[in-house]
Parts: sequence; C-alpha cells; structure tokens
Amino acid sequence: MTAPEAELRPALDPARTALVLVDLMDRIVALPLGPRKGTEVLSTAEELAVAFRKAGALVVLIRVERPGVAEQPSGSGLAAGLAAEGDIEIVKRTIGGFQGTGLDERLREHGITTLVFGGIATNLGVESTARAAGDLGYDLVFAEDAMSAFTAAEHEASVRLDFPRLGTVVTAAQVRFGAG
Repeated sequence: MTAPEAELRPALDPARTALVLVDLMDRIVALPLGPRKGTEVLSTAEELAVAFRKAGALVVLIRVERPGVAEQPSGSGLAAGLAAEGDIEIVKRTIGGFQGTGLDERLREHGITTLVFGGIATNLGVESTARAAGDLGYDLVFAEDAMSAFTAAEHEASVRLDFPRLGTVVTAAQVRFGAG
C-alpha cells in the first residue's frame, strides 16, 4: 500500500512539519467506514498526535460545522481526548480545510512546509484539504492507516491513484522525525 521509496524518504523536521487530522468527530468516527473502522483511524491518529507533540511538531485538528443551521448535530466536537494544549483547532464549513478558515496563515506563522495527513473521509475532507495544500506549495505525506472512507474502494482510489501524485504515501509507523 505504501510507495517503495517511502522507506527512503528523509526524516521529517519537527519544526517545519504539522500533523493535519480531518473530521475526527464522534458522529463521523461512528459511521460505517472502509477499509477500517473509525475507531481504528482515531486510535492511529491519536498515536501520531502523541508522537508529533513529543517531537515538538504542530498538531492541527480540523472539524466541520454545517453552515446555516441553528445547532450542530450531536457529536460535532472533536473526539474526546484528541485535542491537547498547543494544538490548533480549525472549524471548516466546506469539504476542505483551507477555504475561509485561516489555516494557511496559521501554518505559515509557524514556519510549516510539510503536512502529514490523516482523517475521515479519505476521498473527501482529507483529499480536498490536501489538494488545496498542494496548490499552496506544501509538501504532503499521507499516513494511509490513519484514514478511512465510506467505502474501501473510495479510500483505495485516493491512496493508490491520487495521493501518490500529490505527495508520499506511508504508514503511520513510517512517519519519523530527524533533528530539526
């Protein structure tokens, strides 16, 4: 599932890298997903977030709110225990995380040049946010086992066809940091 060169890529610089986790909210994690359950994605994403924080790297948590409604559906906050002090929380109202959110400005304030992605759904919120990030000049890494979609086929299409054209596809275990 990962590109052979993924093992050879240089270690990430924690001062210039951010973990971007998309839509890890209870109501989305609970949906029927493939190729893996939302709880599996959340567990892997939590492990990545801990590793990023330990390395001194930035963690960005993006969640969606439905525009034009008086009250958000139950479970619209980030999954319990995901956020930690120092993380950046972004609220989006579109599929991707950049449009109208100030995310690009926040990342640039921190000197971020590389984004590592995880979240739900692979082919929607994750891919839309990643495409915009690529257009803005960020280097992209995709932690394949830290994401899932509504079907395994949708996930696989993004991971096998689209993501390799945008960046590097790895497993969460292959994400590693070097000296900054």
